[in-house]
Amino acid sequence: MTYVIAQPCVDVKDKACVEECPVDCIYEGERSLYVHPDECVDCGACEPVCPVEAIFYEDDVPAEWREYHRANTEFFEELGSPGGASGLGLIERDHPLVAGQPVRTS
Repeated sequence: MTYVIAQPCVDVKDKACVEECPVDCIYEGERSLYVHPDECVDCGACEPVCPVEAIFYEDDVPAEWREYHRANTEFFEELGSPGGASGLGLIERDHPLVAGQPVRTS
């Protein structure tokens, strides 16, 4: 099991969760953040600090955002498991589900 970052993070990317994550498993895409499912240790430290309530335990993702579990997993298919986000910085792409969302300006 793992945590999932869902739609409320798109175009927000507050990054409080990144600072709180003890294993550096939250990666930054162009428009959203993503939890690496193989690196996440299910500690839950990220969830309470998210100001837009975009982070959910895998089994608790609301029905309207269930596709984000797949998006968080597939985002890493090409990238693999780098062993930590801080060394990579911004990854200049997003999963198609995120890229296809209308841009939020506020």
